[in-house]
Amino acid sequence: MRIGFDVSQTGRDKAGCGVLADSLIRHLPALMAEDEFLLYATFGDLDWDERWAEETALPAGANVRRGFHHADFEAARAFWRTPPAALDGVLGDPDIVHSNNFFCPLTLERARLVYTLHDLAFVEGPEWTTEGNRVGCFTGVFNASVRADFIVAISDFSRRHFLDIFPHYPVERTAVVHEASRFADAGSPAAPRPKRLARLEAAGFWLAVGTIEPRKNYDGLIDAYARLRAGSRRTLPLVIAGKSGWMMQHFEDRLAALGIAEDLIRLGYVSDGELCWLYRNCFALVYPTLWEGFGLPIVEAMSQGAAVISSNVSAVPEILGDAGLLIEPRDVESLAAAMRRLEEEPALRGEIVERAARRARRFSWQEAARKVAEIYREALARPRYADASS
Repeated sequence: MRIGFDVSQTGRDKAGCGVLADSLIRHLPALMAEDEFLLYATFGDLDWDERWAEETALPAGANVRRGFHHADFEAARAFWRTPPAALDGVLGDPDIVHSNNFFCPLTLERARLVYTLHDLAFVEGPEWTTEGNRVGCFTGVFNASVRADFIVAISDFSRRHFLDIFPHYPVERTAVVHEASRFADAGSPAAPRPKRLARLEAAGFWLAVGTIEPRKNYDGLIDAYARLRAGSRRTLPLVIAGKSGWMMQHFEDRLAALGIAEDLIRLGYVSDGELCWLYRNCFALVYPTLWEGFGLPIVEAMSQGAAVISSNVSAVPEILGDAGLLIEPRDVESLAAAMRRLEEEPALRGEIVERAARRARRFSWQEAARKVAEIYREALARPRYADASS
């Protein structure tokens, strides 16, 4: 097979979509050594990475090479919004095109389209994101519901949610492929402490990971932290690892109003090495998200031996299971109480850490790549969905 693979979000500041694409393309070529991979670094009209040539994924391998790309965002937008008649040929005549970033091409004539479904949070909570992002993501998922030959959901929750919203799509063309941790398990040798984290002590801080945006529920987190701090003589600092996102212009003012700004450490975007150290050395990951298609920080934290507090909504129970504390994310007192329990019950924290390490072993990028390879073969063996449905 010749597989055209979207790596457009795998650059330096990659988040969930980029981590998935990056991790898969680092495992698939070795698993599919007889097949060819064309990597599309400027795929779709939603996002643009100015440093794509230097920073998007390009793993070494005789069966991997750069595919069709664009010089600038204007050219990419014009191309994808009005694609040429012979799109398959321009893309290098792939047998499979795998989209990983919400964008869905509509005019492929021969290639089978495999579409990664991350989540439908923009449907569940339209107030959590900008209008541009909401419209772009919905358009991509809707187009996939009428054109994709296979939908690869990152959780069974996301798969079922998609089928509820788009009941016309055939369930037999869907599959679940869980994500996994980028990092070696907690039993591997520890890396040196990154210089930027020199002031942090092992097991001496709460950790929050994720872009600062409404869906991640940072408002609820800092309210709960303020309650915890007010009722405790010794409260650990809260470290936030995540870049600033959207619709959170009030965040600094809220920190000041709660009187906790001096107890927060804002790191912004962190490198993989820094993130791994933070997971290994935090007192616990606190992740009170309002909605997740998967919840990658949960699995990554578990793989590094971290205790986890997270939400009892969306895909989180499917991923965390009984290996952490589940709370109602909109109940600030519930979150504060869970944090207080971990502070006051060291045996409970130790038990959670043991469960987490066992559960993290259920998630593997090697297994994810194996399932994706099977999906490619199945998609190619089936009639094209667009032809069958018409």
